[in-house]
Amino acid sequence: MSTASTDDAAFIRSLPKAELHMHIEGSLEPELLFALAERNGIALPYDDVEALRSAYEFADLQSFLDLYYQGADVLRTEADFADLMTAYLDRAHADGVRRVEMFFDPQTHTDRGIGFDVFMPGFLQAMDDATERTGISAGLILCFLRHLSPEAAMATFDEAEAGGYLERIIGVGLDSAEVGNPPEPFAEVFDRAAEAGLYRVAHAGEEGPPEYIWGALDVLDVQRIDHGVRAEEDPELVARLVVDKVPLTMCPLSNLELCVVDDLADHNIGRLLDLGLTVTINSDDPAYFGGYVGENYERTADALDLSRDDLVQLARNSLEASFASDDEKATWLAELDAVDAG
Repeated sequence: MSTASTDDAAFIRSLPKAELHMHIEGSLEPELLFALAERNGIALPYDDVEALRSAYEFADLQSFLDLYYQGADVLRTEADFADLMTAYLDRAHADGVRRVEMFFDPQTHTDRGIGFDVFMPGFLQAMDDATERTGISAGLILCFLRHLSPEAAMATFDEAEAGGYLERIIGVGLDSAEVGNPPEPFAEVFDRAAEAGLYRVAHAGEEGPPEYIWGALDVLDVQRIDHGVRAEEDPELVARLVVDKVPLTMCPLSNLELCVVDDLADHNIGRLLDLGLTVTINSDDPAYFGGYVGENYERTADALDLSRDDLVQLARNSLEASFASDDEKATWLAELDAVDAG
């Protein structure tokens, strides 16, 4: 496994950046998973941490999701969700992240009897504590599971609204198994989110075809595309993404681990950057895919021979593509300019 030099790694971590594609449940490290299982009296089908980590060999997205949902089952109490959030935000801060916009999957929890009144207070308290301790800015994006019905998505939105949590949610998204689950059936719940003043994003073009990206843009009216690797297959779509400045929240190590690309050197993020797309680097499910956002930058920079100017542009894209306030963005971009000039 090749990575950037020590100097390059330090430079990457010095870059103020945003992480815009990270599933908080996907940051559940094996060590914490075992600790929470013990805390909650849950028997695991693995003897130890290393046995669990050795299971992280995925053939495709579905093989990962099977293990992902199994792992999430150890999350039972408000304290569990707070511990999960705290662990991730501390790692992100160490990687130079100024702003993080995290996905969370309510249906993963409500379908097993864990309600909004359990996970939301845990998440929110940990986020507030991290902001006070480190200054990191954090927002939550509620994702609907696309392998479940649009009616179930609407019920989830209703639960969030009834609990008074929409005020602490910045947007909605669409995730889970993509192939065979196009975005169009979720138009109504995305319209509800728009009426509530929430941002909209959607996973599209990871394993699914470019048509799913068109659907997310034209039917769900999203402001960002999560992944978008397969956009390159459609020149007309690429042109639209450039003209409309639609950000792609790409996840190189995730794509490698899920066999979306066979070699990181073949990843198209560099080509798309050269074409003028607003591409960003993110970690997706870092506990499962071998690296947080800093390592995603490092290994991608090494594999694609990215220049320092490229890395600065990727960090700039991430800050500009975030849903943070204009004042926050201006502060972080000034920091980035200072690092670039230094």
